[in-house]
Amino acid sequence: MPKKAGMEAWKKKRRQEHLEKKECQYYIFCEGQQTEPLYFDGFKQYIEDNPIYRDMVLIEIEPCQAETMRVIGMAEKYVKKNNIKKGQVWCVYDKDSFPAKDFNGVVQRAERLNQENPDLQYYAAWSNECIEFWFLLHFAYYTSNNHRSEYISFLNDKFQSVGIEKYQKNMRNIFEILMEKGDPKLAIRFAKRIIKDGQGRTPADIAPGTKVYELVEELVKYLPEEIRIKFQEKTD
Repeated sequence: MPKKAGMEAWKKKRRQEHLEKKECQYYIFCEGQQTEPLYFDGFKQYIEDNPIYRDMVLIEIEPCQAETMRVIGMAEKYVKKNNIKKGQVWCVYDKDSFPAKDFNGVVQRAERLNQENPDLQYYAAWSNECIEFWFLLHFAYYTSNNHRSEYISFLNDKFQSVGIEKYQKNMRNIFEILMEKGDPKLAIRFAKRIIKDGQGRTPADIAPGTKVYELVEELVKYLPEEIRIKFQEKTD
């Protein structure tokens, strides 16, 4: 083996060993290339800056540029290729105009995979119809089943009202905007209410709706205290 190739293999092995030592591992596979990865990268940066949890928590974010079933397929391949044996694998994807059987199929596939290894669990953080629905819940309770363009128009109005020109899919500070100008606590509360009202229905039939809040609640646990309180309700 050439020296360079040998060194690369050694570095990869050492990195894998280092990552496996982290107690809490999250692998986030995003349908989009920009919007979802940029949003969750906000969590990742704050957690990695938190001295309490940064050595304990691993967050890997993989943009897939793929839809529904292809997202979980790419997640499975990544897990196999990297010999991942424990952690949480999250698939973040939208309904858009994709068939209901594919949209619902991610949840069904995750349930089957979860029977294979209790230490490695798959989750579906879906949005019907799009991630922008989760974003707009930071500003208002909204239950109208509209096209993505309507949600973006709503966000544009809200952003302008707080001094931001307009919403864009490639906003690198989207996490901070939603946290500081919106209300993450309300977003979580509203999303849960919608899912509860849709109990017994498939994801494709809960329109609009989102389960992104489940992944958010997982990551919030590791944020610095001054950030975490923006997401969590006070408990007596």
